[in-house]
Amino acid sequence: MLKVENISFAYFDTPVVCNISFTIQRGQHIAVIGESGCGKSTLLQLIYGLFDLDQGTIFWEDTQVLGPSYHLVPGESYIKYLAQDFDLMPFTTAAENINTFLSRFYPEESKKRTDELLKIVEMTAYANTKVKYLSGGQKQRIALAKAIAKEPQVLLLDEPFSHIDNHRKNKLRRQLFAYLKSKNITCIVATHDTTDVLSFTDETLVMKDGILLTQQPTLELYHQPSSIYIASLFDEVNELPAYLFDATISKEKTLLVYPHELTVTSSSNCKVTALQSYFKGSHYYIEALLNSQRVFFTHPTPLTPQSQIYITLSPSIIQQRLV
Repeated sequence: MLKVENISFAYFDTPVVCNISFTIQRGQHIAVIGESGCGKSTLLQLIYGLFDLDQGTIFWEDTQVLGPSYHLVPGESYIKYLAQDFDLMPFTTAAENINTFLSRFYPEESKKRTDELLKIVEMTAYANTKVKYLSGGQKQRIALAKAIAKEPQVLLLDEPFSHIDNHRKNKLRRQLFAYLKSKNITCIVATHDTTDVLSFTDETLVMKDGILLTQQPTLELYHQPSSIYIASLFDEVNELPAYLFDATISKEKTLLVYPHELTVTSSSNCKVTALQSYFKGSHYYIEALLNSQRVFFTHPTPLTPQSQIYITLSPSIIQQRLV
């Protein structure tokens, strides 16, 4: 178990992580989300041991994670941290970069492991290519393979798929997270990508201005966000008067609603004016006006600008989202 207890850290006089506490069970996959600059990357670096804490403690099982004041080389051996800059050796090959962490005493086993990792990240064809000739996405895949080469107990990933093309990203995500689960490796991912969060994590930590707002099961957090800030980290979000969808509800109550949850109907108390339709592949994203408020919802076809439309919401969503 990873136990983070009342940790704080500041760069010079600027607080970055403020009195954060949480626990993570072994083998869990956790997302850390929040707006840019909220402290996600710094939190991962503190868990790895790259900085000394100003206060608090971090333990993995019974071992305390300590910073550079206690270690000549910062970072814990049983934890691996993949930073956004990859930390690769540009003048050696992809295979050699991965092989760096593997045993020199058992070259056959090391080569077999390297080949396995290259296959996982779909980089077998580039095994003998020097890293300096690889694209950003290819470097990121090699960095991922390098990070899991010795099967760490804890893997910390900072925006791990940000440079990878969409057509490779989805398959790579499935393969990587399935592999980590099969090995019972605890994984913490700092990300802005909602697919990383919703599809592959057990729980999610939400940060804002260096403060941990909540730690919840991911699906629970998505379906019942407690604030517009949390909901907006997953999708565009509408904050709408609840009485428009249920006349029995007080006019002071509002609902946090994702665009795909609003549907067009023949009649309702919520009438909007269509402004723009954006093609999204399987549907259209509609921007509309409710009085002076912008509203977003999805529809199978484009809507004529300035047309009047009625939208509605299912009763189950109304009960979940009252704030």
